[in-house]
Amino acid sequence: MLETRYHDSVNVLQEMFASPGASWSPTGPFDRPEWFARLTETGLHPLVATSQGNATTAAVVLTQNAGRITALTNWYSFTWRPFLTHDGAHTDALTAIAQGLRTKGHRVTLSPVPDEDGSATRLAAAFADAGWRVEVSQCDTNHVLNIAGRAFSDYWAARPGPLRTTLKRKASRLSLEIFDRFDPQAWREYERIYAASWKPSEGEPALLRDFAQAEGKAGRLRLGIARHNGEPVAAQFWTVENAVAYIHKLAHLEECASLSAGTVLSAALFKRVIDQDRVDLIDFGTGDEPYKRDWMEATRPRFQIDCLDMKQPRAWVDLARLALRRSREARVPALARLPLGG
Repeated sequence: MLETRYHDSVNVLQEMFASPGASWSPTGPFDRPEWFARLTETGLHPLVATSQGNATTAAVVLTQNAGRITALTNWYSFTWRPFLTHDGAHTDALTAIAQGLRTKGHRVTLSPVPDEDGSATRLAAAFADAGWRVEVSQCDTNHVLNIAGRAFSDYWAARPGPLRTTLKRKASRLSLEIFDRFDPQAWREYERIYAASWKPSEGEPALLRDFAQAEGKAGRLRLGIARHNGEPVAAQFWTVENAVAYIHKLAHLEECASLSAGTVLSAALFKRVIDQDRVDLIDFGTGDEPYKRDWMEATRPRFQIDCLDMKQPRAWVDLARLALRRSREARVPALARLPLGG
């Protein structure tokens, strides 16, 4: 017998993780209750759905605005996925959550969802079984590097020739420092470089600083600063957790582009996490920028799962808008979509 509930606070996640016998284990920075708590501090209103029975527990962390329900994420989130216990026994729990959400709104949109762990497949099937019209599309690309037991020297020998030549010619002109604990001065340098770089304005700088402080306290922070003649010219914000290195932010000063400080600093951080932290995987987040292909060797799709309850009139309005958007996109190559359910 499943008991499905809907909560307006993320505190329930802390309680579930701390409950006796809980088998929940966050796989990365975007799966921890603390991450969702930070997101709510930016003004997002949580809707946490849980379904519990004797053999399984499932939870999905959502936000709701004007009848539209979406995954509780922001632009810093690499992924979003459901929390599940007892692998293989949670299909009914997810379906129960999806069924109940039909009383909360006419549309649910979930992204960016991975599927290397089966998350996208499970969610799409659960919402289809609950009577939603489900459409799955690829919304982003995740570049990754599987280390496969290599040392940095082995990895570097396989990089493109121009990249290796750049490091050889430019490294001596820069001094590098990598912090694994939060340093206020280094963070101010990172913020100055980012603000002066080609990057868009930081969305939630207070959230990012708070996250970096917490990661530094836990020993997971890897903040790299490159300096030329004592002046900071490039910065990168990484974290390391469960044998995975996450590349969150990187920036350099355009007026110092001839120094190739970003390349030199990247190489130092790759060497640090491969040879010293002994990670198995490096995750370059979302975005299919061409330069990532020089550093990474594989890609993983990220999916958007769009669910409409066709028994509600507003869903038909949204479906018409989707059809109009598709007709406009038909003039350019479109991402494949897989319709599921009725």
